[in-house]
Amino acid sequence: MKNVMDTLRERGFIKQTVFEEELYEKLGKESVPFYIGFDPTADSLHVGHFLQLIAMHHMQEAGHKPIILVGGGTGMIGDPSGRTDMRSMMTRETVQHNVDCFKKQMSKFISFEGENGAIIVDNADWILDLNYIDFLREIGAHFSVNEMLRAKCFETRLERGLSFLEFNYMLLQAYDFLVLNRKYGCSLELGGDDQWSNILAGANLIRIKERKPAYAMTFTLLTTSDGRKMGKTAKGALWLDENKTSPYEFYQYWRNTADEDVQKCLQLLTYLPLDEIAALCAHKDERINHAKEVLAYELTKMVHGEEAAKRAESQAKAAFGGSEEGMPTANVPADTATVIDAMVAAKVCKSKGEARRLIEQGGVSVNDDKVTDLAMPVPAKEFVLHKGKKVHVKIIVG
Repeated sequence: MKNVMDTLRERGFIKQTVFEEELYEKLGKESVPFYIGFDPTADSLHVGHFLQLIAMHHMQEAGHKPIILVGGGTGMIGDPSGRTDMRSMMTRETVQHNVDCFKKQMSKFISFEGENGAIIVDNADWILDLNYIDFLREIGAHFSVNEMLRAKCFETRLERGLSFLEFNYMLLQAYDFLVLNRKYGCSLELGGDDQWSNILAGANLIRIKERKPAYAMTFTLLTTSDGRKMGKTAKGALWLDENKTSPYEFYQYWRNTADEDVQKCLQLLTYLPLDEIAALCAHKDERINHAKEVLAYELTKMVHGEEAAKRAESQAKAAFGGSEEGMPTANVPADTATVIDAMVAAKVCKSKGEARRLIEQGGVSVNDDKVTDLAMPVPAKEFVLHKGKKVHVKIIVG
């Protein structure tokens, strides 16, 4: 079987590793338990997790066992990586609810059955009962404050103020890796490249404490060609839960991918063969739009199923082709008085203030007429609302 590191490297995943030749050999000759951490601060995964889910799929397909670590314990502190504020703390009940939601979504990418079936563990099980003095003696003694302060993950927070609470995060994440090594033989941690310092700390800790090999591998972050994180929309994160982000919105997000980002997204986020992707992206003119449609369809199918992907595809073509048939619809209450009220009720805008701003900027049309009157009443029981060039919704009043 092809070594999974070759697959990940060819598709553009791998950013950094340690002991690379040693790890390559290990992955090629035995099943390696590996782990990825997920912060259970919401009841749905989002596009920021997508790359890790696909990487887990590739790893499991190659015979390696995924361990999904949810930070029920560390989530009560908050990872400062890339943050400018502190995260809110959660109850055990909230964490469990979120984990149940995660598992349902993850099961579309990985299997929880069989010899190398994935398992989910919560670090609250070993972190919440830690004796602080014992922890400092066993773990803290192996960390240099000078080296920690140079870590990339603390860089942003140091400028604005890093609490001692958050400063402990690296030690706790390293301790997670050590515990998983002791309990499950886990010898590899994977994650986004913004986690490099934390992941490396855990691998080093295992080598010091257990005198056994341990490895770190990070992936490129899912960003646009100009460096912005993917998965951010006007409404916030692009969620995998259809109640938070509809399949149509999900499809449209990927259909609107910039020309220069399409090939990277197809390589990282789909399972399509690389030669097929290269053929799809061979042309940099209007023919690249077909590659965008393939990207949007494949990702929507993976997350929401084939039926939802076909429906989103037909809705998108109807909206952009000027036909109402197949266009996404929104039902609003019978007492909806104005276009602004309809925009909020249909969840086209979060608030009346946002709707007003869009109208003032000339970004809203009803049927074929631009809306200029902030108090414009709904024109009929059914009408088509256009928000900018990308959102087209059939509104049904009542």
